[in-house]
Amino acid sequence: MGQHIITLYDWLAKLSNSDLIAVIVVAVLPLIFLVVYALVAILGELKISAFIQERLGPMRTGPWGIIQPVAEVVKLLQKEDITPEPANKTLFNLAPFLMFTAAYAGFAVIPFSSHFVPAGINLGLFYIFAIGSLAVIGIVMGGWASNNKYSLLGALRSVSQIVSYEIPAAIVILTVVVLANSMNLQVINEKQSGWFWNWFVFGGPGSAWKILVIPFTVVMMLLYLVASLAETNRTPFDIPEGESELVAGYHTEYSGMKFAMFFFAEYANMFIVAALVTILFFGGWNSPFGSFMSGPFWGVFWFIIKSFFFVFVQIWLRWTLPRLRVDQLMGVSWKFMVPIAFVCFFAVGIWVMFM
Repeated sequence: MGQHIITLYDWLAKLSNSDLIAVIVVAVLPLIFLVVYALVAILGELKISAFIQERLGPMRTGPWGIIQPVAEVVKLLQKEDITPEPANKTLFNLAPFLMFTAAYAGFAVIPFSSHFVPAGINLGLFYIFAIGSLAVIGIVMGGWASNNKYSLLGALRSVSQIVSYEIPAAIVILTVVVLANSMNLQVINEKQSGWFWNWFVFGGPGSAWKILVIPFTVVMMLLYLVASLAETNRTPFDIPEGESELVAGYHTEYSGMKFAMFFFAEYANMFIVAALVTILFFGGWNSPFGSFMSGPFWGVFWFIIKSFFFVFVQIWLRWTLPRLRVDQLMGVSWKFMVPIAFVCFFAVGIWVMFM
C-alpha cells in the first residue's frame, strides 16, 4: 500500500515536461500558501481575541479591518534592522533564517491531498518530527547571540520546554505508527479512508471490538494537542516569550524583518502541528462522509478546513488560559503526560497485537 502515491513533483513534471519547472513550483507553492495562511491567521488572532474580550478589534484598515495583517507586515518591513553592538553578529543574523527555514522545510512532506504532496518519502513522519527540532537551535542561537539576559533566559526555557514535551509527543506518534504500520504520511491518510469512524481518533478501521481502544486513542490525541502547544510556544506554554517576566524572551533584541521571520515561523509551526493532528487522528485529506465529496481537489478542501480548525483552537486557548509557571509546565509533562502516554501506548500495542 502507498506504492501508487503520486507526489506533486511527479504530477508537475509530467504536465510541464521539465524537472526544473516542477522543482521551482513545488518549492514556491508552499511558500505562497504559508504567506497567505499567515495573513489569515494573524487576522484570525486579532478578531478572535477581540471577540473573547468583548471588543471589535482592528476596524480601520480595509472593510472590518481585514487588511490589518498586510499593514502589520508592511510596518515590520519598513522598520530599522538593528543589530546590538555587543551581540555575536553572525549568529544573531543567522538565527531567524534558521528558525524560518526549519518551519518551512516541514511543509515538504505534508500531504494536502491524495495527489498533492511535495515529497512523499516513506519516513515522512520521522522527518517532520526531526526537522521541527531544528527550531530549538534557532531559538538558542538567537537568545545566546543577543548578549541579553532576558533573551538567554527565554532561550534556556524554550530548550527545557521543547525537550520535555517532545517525549510525550514522540510516544503519541509511535502509537499512530503502530496503528498504521507505516511512517509515510500518505499511507497513514489512506489507512483512515472511508467514513469518519475509520479515523484513528476512533481506533481506525476495524471490527466493533475497536470500541475497547477508542478511550486510549482519544487521550493520545489530546496529549499530542497539548504537547503541540508547548512545542510552538503557545499559551499556556509561552514562558520562553513571557512578556510579564522576560520583556519578549528570546527575540527581545530583534526588530524589522528578522522579527517578522520569527513571527512567520511561529505561525508556520502552528499550521504544521495542526496538520499533524489532522493527519494522525482525523483522516487527513479524507472526507468524513466516505466517497461523498472526495477526490484530489476535495481532499485539499477537507485538509485545510480540518487544519484551520486546530489553528483556531490554538488561538482560542491563547486568549482563554493563563500562562503556567516554569515548575508547573515541567510537572505537567513529566508527572502526568509521559506516564499517561506510556500507558496508552502499551494499551494500543496490546490491542493491535491481539486484534
